[in-house]
Amino acid sequence: MYDIVIIGSGVSGAAAARELSRYQADICVLEKEEDVCCGTSKANSAIVHAGYDAAAGSLKAKLNVRGNAKMESLARELDFPFRRTGSLVLCFEESDLPELEALCDRGRANGVKGLRILTREETLDMEPNAAEDVCASLYAPSAGIVCPFGLNIALAENACANGVEFKFQTEVKDIKKMEEGFELYTNHGIFEARYVVNAAGIYGDVIHNMVSGKKIHLTARRGDYCLLDKEAGNHVTRTIFPLPDKMGKGVLVTPTIHGNLLMGPTAIETEEKEGTNTTREGLDQVLKKAGRSVRNLPVRQVITSFAGLRAHAPGDDFIIEEAEDAPGFIDCIGIESPGIASCPAIGEMTADILRKKMGLKEKTDFISTRKGILNPNTLSIDERNALIREKPAYGNLICRCEMISEGEILDAIHRPLGAKSLDGIKRRTRAGMGRCQGGFCAPRVMEILARELGTDIRDITKSGGASRMLAGISQIPHRNIEPLGKE
Repeated sequence: MYDIVIIGSGVSGAAAARELSRYQADICVLEKEEDVCCGTSKANSAIVHAGYDAAAGSLKAKLNVRGNAKMESLARELDFPFRRTGSLVLCFEESDLPELEALCDRGRANGVKGLRILTREETLDMEPNAAEDVCASLYAPSAGIVCPFGLNIALAENACANGVEFKFQTEVKDIKKMEEGFELYTNHGIFEARYVVNAAGIYGDVIHNMVSGKKIHLTARRGDYCLLDKEAGNHVTRTIFPLPDKMGKGVLVTPTIHGNLLMGPTAIETEEKEGTNTTREGLDQVLKKAGRSVRNLPVRQVITSFAGLRAHAPGDDFIIEEAEDAPGFIDCIGIESPGIASCPAIGEMTADILRKKMGLKEKTDFISTRKGILNPNTLSIDERNALIREKPAYGNLICRCEMISEGEILDAIHRPLGAKSLDGIKRRTRAGMGRCQGGFCAPRVMEILARELGTDIRDITKSGGASRMLAGISQIPHRNIEPLGKE
């Protein structure tokens, strides 16, 4: 029997796992997909929100502001990219100025520092490509951008280094309350736990309703996005929002931490919990609404589009609490925006609930730091040459768009919770995320995966399960694939 089982390894589950790994407890994470960061956490705006939007006194407001404040030190500890860029909320009508001022007042009540209202001239001086008819804006200097994959993977790897077990492709089908603890019935047998954390994302209501008579329904909201080439990455230097409405913060335009430009999301409610397909209607909305806030968007430089789902809870707030009629079952659900910004505080709050209930004792040997994948492009020429002499794989370029070497891909495969699929490599190294979207590097990455995992190349998948890249091919001529660094 585990002390704690966490269901889901998105940013909330991984953050809870990392915080709980500070304590003396046997902890296991069950994830139905083949890797961490396969749900809401992989398809979002990657914004560390300042915290002015959520209602004063709400969990969203409290955890957003605390998570934002913790992000910088967490990025240093766990070695993932994060940058404070600031954000602007644009106002286009004089009649809407009271709404903008109310947003500013709410942010100050939430504890957001540095907020101020800018004039039209100040706004355009700060962001020359903002819409010309802007009349004022709300400036939030504490907002930032992050790599959501890097954040999620860093949290999970650090939890793993501190003894947390991860079971992938393990789907919870049912949960039974026992006299002491819970039985979790999965496609890979029964797991027992004294306590359960439900961090199942869009499926959080399904998991909750297995144990509680007080049913919850989470509404899935699909968000469509367009990602532009790095040539467009400097079109704006801060995250640009319209005034928010009842469906959320609206379609934003933002630079990404890796130098691209991102536009989105829509907010389209759906009953399809796997409905991450983009639509013509949704993408048209993105282009139209983004173009309302930012002039001269180079839309011909869109290199890909995607959609993600976020879980909207009744009451428009996060749900992080013990289920009333299921003692020991902790919900951590309804984590929509600002979930990425809030996740350090979400993990902290979840762990604190269990620490108090279980009387957990801190470890003396907790490992607080983690080192990410080495990027040779960050080294000096002399350092890079020395690295290549020692490890020739770092001199073998696999992804030309993002300048990713074989050495980085090998590290992604062999590090804790290593990549097993093309998407796993992409999220850890960015191989396949560039202008050609894997058109050049995907076959080489597949060869490396097959070689290093000791499997047939026909079994290599895009994202686990049945997503084989070479499905339908019965025979492939044998080819002896030598380590690429030795060619």
